Amino acid sequence: MQAITGIVLAGGKSSRMGSDKALLPINGVPMLSLVCDRALSVCDRVYVVTPWQERYQHLLPANCEFIDEVQPLEADNAPILGFAQGLATVKTDWVLLLACDLPLLQVAVLQQWVKQLNNCNAIALLPRHAKGWEPLCGFYHSHSLTTLTEFINTGGRSFQNWLKQQPVQALSVVDAQMFFNCNTPDDLAAIDKKIMSAGA
Repeated sequence: MQAITGIVLAGGKSSRMGSDKALLPINGVPMLSLVCDRALSVCDRVYVVTPWQERYQHLLPANCEFIDEVQPLEADNAPILGFAQGLATVKTDWVLLLACDLPLLQVAVLQQWVKQLNNCNAIALLPRHAKGWEPLCGFYHSHSLTTLTEFINTGGRSFQNWLKQQPVQALSVVDAQMFFNCNTPDDLAAIDKKIMSAGA
């Protein structure tokens, strides 16, 4: 099986939630811990890219470590910048990139996706939806750092705009709920209700 490194981005401000999303419990487990655990189902090591290591120190499972995210002075920090900082550390050919607010990630789906890496000649293997690619739940080749850095250095901050310029292969998607981002209190309530219904 391919050696894969995980990168989990936890540098957002959680402004719409009103509290730190990474710390919110999903079925009793902080969301950051949950995402890291599921990443470890297919990754040998997982890096959490964040400027707030002290806040999350107690949450990381074994085989996870921090990368200190240096945030720019820009008012709206772009996830693509945190990804570039994490990607520069990675030694494996492939990286699984995940946002920290994906409570419905499915281990079985991640394991199926990994099998597609052997036949991928693109720089990324990502789910596709009506508005474009799903950049924060998929795989990137380490070689993508070159074009990613060039894009950022010219002022680029949009994953979608960068990916439009790159060869990307689509991942098969059976259940789009896997990409549900928990951004607001209503989102969290919907997740809790879904989990309660599943356990009933």
